[in-house]
Amino acid sequence: MTAPPHRRRPVLPFRRRPVLLAAGALLTAGAVTACVLVAGGAGAGRDARPVAAADGLRHTTVEIGTSGCGRGWTRPAAGRQVFDLRNTSATAAEAYLVDARTGAVHGEVEGLGPGTTRPLQVTLGDGSYAFTCLPDDADAVTGPTVRITGGGKVRSGPAAVPVTQQELIPPTLAYQKWIGARTVELARRTDVLRAAVDRGDLAAARAAWLPAHLVYERMGAAYGTFGDADAEIDGTTAGLSGGVRDPGFAGFHRVEYGLWHGESASSLRGPADRLAGAVHALRDSWPGRRMDPADVGLRAHEILENTVQFELTGRTDYGSGTNLATARANLDGTRALLGYLRPLLRTRATGLTGIETWMSRARHTLDAFDHDGRWTPLSRLTRAQREKVDADLGELVERLADVAALTDVRRTA
Repeated sequence: MTAPPHRRRPVLPFRRRPVLLAAGALLTAGAVTACVLVAGGAGAGRDARPVAAADGLRHTTVEIGTSGCGRGWTRPAAGRQVFDLRNTSATAAEAYLVDARTGAVHGEVEGLGPGTTRPLQVTLGDGSYAFTCLPDDADAVTGPTVRITGGGKVRSGPAAVPVTQQELIPPTLAYQKWIGARTVELARRTDVLRAAVDRGDLAAARAAWLPAHLVYERMGAAYGTFGDADAEIDGTTAGLSGGVRDPGFAGFHRVEYGLWHGESASSLRGPADRLAGAVHALRDSWPGRRMDPADVGLRAHEILENTVQFELTGRTDYGSGTNLATARANLDGTRALLGYLRPLLRTRATGLTGIETWMSRARHTLDAFDHDGRWTPLSRLTRAQREKVDADLGELVERLADVAALTDVRRTA
């Protein structure tokens, strides 16, 4: 499936595994390249001994496969350490290091090819642990339980208790209902915008454009479910050979360009009608659409990830200078989604309070640029102001990656 030529989050053809927990404990194959492999280290087997490596950490080679899952971890010890996971099966595999009592995942590697070795760095305290091996096209296998004692004050790094698809269904349904109400509001505000263009009152149209656009920007976690409607409602010129004159350029940004670049009302009636038609079609079709529960937690991170990438760089400004208003709306949308996920996060996310603190901080920072509905354009920020906006939103994006990791549905069988 080819992603449409606009700025929104692509509907990925595969599940992108989140890679971050608060202290970097949950790592995937793509996130551990900084670890140092042991050159000529002990092979996976019952007599394998942990060895020191150039990184100064304890390394243990562990077998990942159906017949010897977890083999090689015979001398457990507390502390920060690296497991060099070697896939001894004939197919690619995933591997989790789990708390044997609770099932919480302390670390993971995915896409481990046959005969290859990849490092997994974790910090472990006293407790019981086991490796779960999940070869492609085969049942999961859990290796022997290994107990660590005598760790003293060493505490294990963060771990994620896996969520199930069933647990994510209630918050997803509640969020879908919330989106349904937003589509009604969006249609109402877009009608006001279209009516102003129709009667030739471009000053009123400019005043109506931002309130309508911000409603859409609060709906970020649902964009993947909108399908082609997203390009029709909020597309940009990205990928369009004709730029702002391309017939494929449509939606809020097409109307924005005309309103702030001197186009006549008659030239904007077509784009405004097309926008309103797409919005009404979305509103009418939404009750029959279904969001994927497995994507909801990831979207909680992606909303502001896209904000940093597109809004804070000004790539989506077509004349109104309202990127900071859009960022504020994206923040509202993130907060709404987190509210529905809160029951699941409350028992899993030790850093939830920190996320809420940074949400409030980012909101306060952005609100300083709202002057009775007239937002400061990015180009008018001082260097100190720009650095603060970037820092606050960037920190929040990093913390929200924890939510994506904690709500990721992991394979268990």
